[in-house]
Amino acid sequence: MKIVFEHKGILPVKKYGGIERILFWHMKELAKRGHEVILFGHPESDVERFGITLLPGVKQAQDLDDLIPDDADIVHLTYNYIPKTKVPTIVNMQCNGKIGEKFPRNSVFVSKKHAENHGAEVFIHNALDFSEYPYNSKSSKSLESFLFLAKGSWSVKNLKHCIKACKKAKKNLHIAGGRSLLPSKYIHSHGMVGGEEKLAVMKKCDAFLFPVRWHEPFGIAIIEAMAMGMPVLGSPYGSLPEIIQPIAGKICHNYEQLLSEISKKDSSYEPDKIREYVEEHFSIEKLTDEYLKLYEKVISGNCLHKEEPTWQLPQDSEDLLEY
Repeated sequence: MKIVFEHKGILPVKKYGGIERILFWHMKELAKRGHEVILFGHPESDVERFGITLLPGVKQAQDLDDLIPDDADIVHLTYNYIPKTKVPTIVNMQCNGKIGEKFPRNSVFVSKKHAENHGAEVFIHNALDFSEYPYNSKSSKSLESFLFLAKGSWSVKNLKHCIKACKKAKKNLHIAGGRSLLPSKYIHSHGMVGGEEKLAVMKKCDAFLFPVRWHEPFGIAIIEAMAMGMPVLGSPYGSLPEIIQPIAGKICHNYEQLLSEISKKDSSYEPDKIREYVEEHFSIEKLTDEYLKLYEKVISGNCLHKEEPTWQLPQDSEDLLEY
């Protein structure tokens, strides 16, 4: 297949990044399998050594309309736009929609719940290239150091309850992606980190806290933590119940349950089993397999959805949910 992508940032991502990294890993996997992959991207992107053709990027999505090669089989975008071309387009939606916003019929969501929240059915879970997450086998141990990996200033990510619970339980919390404003010997702020620096922070931690207060589409940090053998303590919203299975963590329905789990002296989780679980279910190879099936379906003239997906819930997606 000849597959066209567009992304404005530098690939591969050098520091912090989520969606961008998955996009690059997918392109790299496609090229490895012999597909012709074209990226309209940043001139400093270093993708050609992976077999990806780099073409000058565009300032806005509409600029793609006249640039997509007529002999391309499919266009794969990560934002809400369908180029004016005869080449079919798939749109991977990573975010939640706004009230009244409509998405293309060939949209692919990132979890079952994410799709359901938009009146849709088609989804592919996000995934990792595990070669970027080296793991050394380790045994179960008590949970003393916790990780928060998200944009801390975004209230839906709920850094507030993570800090409160760790202070109360007298456990260490490492914050990657934000900072605590109040000093504490238990709270360690690392700011926005990526690459080796992020891995170094993750290796200090025994478990990951993700008590989000919105319908999280997926939460890439969840599987990043699992890749390092960490169990995940999350909230019951969005995709979390379908990702956090008992072998790899627990759903905490409120602050009191979160505090109870953090306060426990002993852990029954097995890091090696968590790594095996995430490798089996969330590998970039699996993601690419599933996308290739959808590519074939769309190229053959079928639409993934009968109607345009749209946000189904009455409240705005970023309204804080109870916790």
